Amino acid sequence: MEETAFDTKSERFTAACILSVTGGFLDIYTYLYRGRVFANAVTGNMVLFGLNLAEGEWTRSARYLLAIVSYAFGIFVAETVHRKLPTTRRLSWNHSVLALEFGCLLPVCFLPCGDWDFAVNAIITFVCALQVQTFRRVHGLPFASTMCTGNLRSGTEAVFHAIHRKDKSEFHKAMHYYGIIVCFIAGAVLGAVLLRTFGHLVLLLTPAGLAAVFVLITTRRQIVSWEALWRKIARKTSAFLFNPVQK
Repeated sequence: MEETAFDTKSERFTAACILSVTGGFLDIYTYLYRGRVFANAVTGNMVLFGLNLAEGEWTRSARYLLAIVSYAFGIFVAETVHRKLPTTRRLSWNHSVLALEFGCLLPVCFLPCGDWDFAVNAIITFVCALQVQTFRRVHGLPFASTMCTGNLRSGTEAVFHAIHRKDKSEFHKAMHYYGIIVCFIAGAVLGAVLLRTFGHLVLLLTPAGLAAVFVLITTRRQIVSWEALWRKIARKTSAFLFNPVQK
């Protein structure tokens, strides 16, 4: 019962929209500020890797190769977390991955642009892979929060079926996909405007967005469980600090 409730929470459209805005924001950030590397577009990075190899630009090609490897590593880690932390535990797979994303992105916000760009790009690409592997459905429909090719294909296919079959449910499905695409583009636009106006510390909005999703997908039963755990820790801490040591 709890697993069903959690699955419904983790597939909320609001959470998917916030994740998509974050995906667009991260992509424009790495492109504008971190050496014109895409955080999410692995295919684009592969093309640029091949192009730089052909031109003998070994340093640049290594930059794109690192992004590709980091993405693959993110998928591997997400699946590892999934196996180690099933949904029935206090901290679910989705929550664990969000916490890991938050922990990776927060220090990145304070790294200066320049010498550390290769490391920042690797971390952000890793984070995007974690996200796309963990959050794959919205209202039961498969989607991607960090890229839009698949969403555009699925949305357009649903429009065709809505027209051909006169099926309103297909139209609503298409609106879900196009809504996700609009959110991704909005994240890129918002990122470009805010980053150019206020500088790269605006990236702090992305871990804030992940924290919001963490709250949105939390079930009431999980909150009760966490509160009980916190009270238990508080009691033990209080006993340790204030009770005299028996000799």
